[in-house]
Amino acid sequence: MRETEDENERARRRHQRGLFDGVARLYAATRPGYPAELIAFVAATAAVGAGDPVLEVGCGTGQLTSALVPLRFALTAIDLGPSMIEVARERSDGDAVTFLASSFESLDAPPGTFGLVIAGAAFHWIDPEVRFRKAARLLRPGGWLAVAGYEERYEEPVGSALDGMWLARSASDGAWVTRPADDEAFIDSGLFWPPARRTFTRRVTRPAADVIGVENTRATSLSWPDDVRNEFSAELGRLLRGRDPVGVTVSWSVTMAPVLAAVTGA
Repeated sequence: MRETEDENERARRRHQRGLFDGVARLYAATRPGYPAELIAFVAATAAVGAGDPVLEVGCGTGQLTSALVPLRFALTAIDLGPSMIEVARERSDGDAVTFLASSFESLDAPPGTFGLVIAGAAFHWIDPEVRFRKAARLLRPGGWLAVAGYEERYEEPVGSALDGMWLARSASDGAWVTRPADDEAFIDSGLFWPPARRTFTRRVTRPAADVIGVENTRATSLSWPDDVRNEFSAELGRLLRGRDPVGVTVSWSVTMAPVLAAVTGA
């Protein structure tokens, strides 16, 4: 995760992060959730439990939210996409979560409000100069920031063929990889201690239609013109033809890196 960017990179990031709202239903139907073991690890590490104030940043359509609800936090979940928030609210107990259509940059909350700030595959979309500074300011003394990233790798020969399809259309080296911030990024911020990192991995088999769907909810593919995206989907469909009902095997890993705030009131 880069902590600096030029004006063109900033404009591109801000444009891309707004594209998911246009495919909220497809995003909800095809994006994977988060394992309960991962959430239990974060809760135990951060020493938060029922009733503790927790902020989820970039909740999307509720993939991580759904895993947080059973722990009965006083949970606030934000996303800049109103359609994403609408779907997330439908998937969750409305009394268990306070949903807000807001970016992290514009969120208005008093300093020291939360015991845990958590982001699932979303922290990299925040303005670099805001990410760590505002997270530290919003955390109460001894509060924790937890950043998750996930990685999907398809079985061969699908994986290599899909890599080639992405590279033929963009400079991406794997648009489906979203890693948490490097340990150095936390430390270099001067606001957090080194992370307590944990990774959970599993293998799942997904129908071809789900694979096509999820690949069309990537920021990169959503940025393409309609004709390019349609041609990509058609090529992917040809690649996966005949794989159902067996489907496509995916190695799915999610890494969560919770870190204790070293400085408060930033």
